[in-house]
Amino acid sequence: MDLPQPDPDLPHLADVAPALLTAMGVEGFESRLQLPGEVAGACVLLIDGLGADLLQRHAADAPVLSGLRRQTLQVGFPSTTAAGLAAVGTGCRSGEHGMVGMSFLLPDVGLINALRWRPHPWGEDLRSTATPETVQPRATVFERAAAAGVSVSVISGAQFTGSGLTRAVLRGGRYIGVHALGDLAAAVSSAVADRGFCYAYHADLDLVGHIHGPGSPAWRLQLRQVDRLVESVVDELPPGGLLAVVADHGMIGLDPAQTVDVDTTEALQDGVAAVGGEVRARHLYVRDGALDDVLATWRAVLGPRAWVVSRDDAISAGWFGPRVADDVRARIGDVVAAARDSAGVLRRTAEPIESSLIGQHGSLTDAEQRIPFLLAVG
Repeated sequence: MDLPQPDPDLPHLADVAPALLTAMGVEGFESRLQLPGEVAGACVLLIDGLGADLLQRHAADAPVLSGLRRQTLQVGFPSTTAAGLAAVGTGCRSGEHGMVGMSFLLPDVGLINALRWRPHPWGEDLRSTATPETVQPRATVFERAAAAGVSVSVISGAQFTGSGLTRAVLRGGRYIGVHALGDLAAAVSSAVADRGFCYAYHADLDLVGHIHGPGSPAWRLQLRQVDRLVESVVDELPPGGLLAVVADHGMIGLDPAQTVDVDTTEALQDGVAAVGGEVRARHLYVRDGALDDVLATWRAVLGPRAWVVSRDDAISAGWFGPRVADDVRARIGDVVAAARDSAGVLRRTAEPIESSLIGQHGSLTDAEQRIPFLLAVG
């Protein structure tokens, strides 16, 4: 089976924050990206779900974004929010930071939902039993920058203050909880004007894409609002200020005819102890001795709808980056199923909300993997 592999010549989302800090002259970082010098303050603004293909296709709805200096980056596997935010926050690929899916098996804890920091698909908060700083112990980019004397801010939804994922991958800066586009833009402008470094996050484009589909009329109108947000920040950039707009993944619209429901397909349950990941990137944790049978069954049932591989083959193909830490390896499924084209692996009983969504992401297609890297300089 020919497996997709990361493009070795294409920079990664994990390269963005170190590059901006290098441009600011902060010691201890290096850059793989071409950036202007003499940067006095900088912001990474992450627009959840803004894939490069989607932006190119709907450029007329985003004239400000489309007019910025542009490169293309890749996000790695899985192409999902937990992994993308961790890439920005740690400067590492998923094989090192360990956020290998929306949900994954954490040894001695069980299946954890990384976004909610609860057992998957439901359960009580795990922050006291699966301490975020222990689950992801590597120093974040923000911790390293703050230790070097930089004023660091993390600007995101007030509802995410102190969340498990925030503590795991975004710790180290002053958290500024915001409620709308206006206070997000104001917080970014203030941080850059004070010659600081900030990371800012906006979620609504992804939300609308999930519910209505990427490229739908609702999605395009939401993209116009994002464009106004970026315009507001660009207009307030001080001399020497730098704004980098990125995303955590792109998105595709599911074809219902190309989906399969694990919860109603008994053959897909045989030998499987737990199912993690998400609709387009599944981790299968198999029972002792069942690996070969699970691989064969899932390949037969899914056919051309997915790449179905063993953990070792997924790691060898570089899906989780060039290095996979020992403590991360056990989080990856014994079998990994990555959807192709517009297919999806649903769980309508266990994951009713996620399985009802039109827009999905997580896999290895260009539409999910490639994101814009847009620059504006004050």
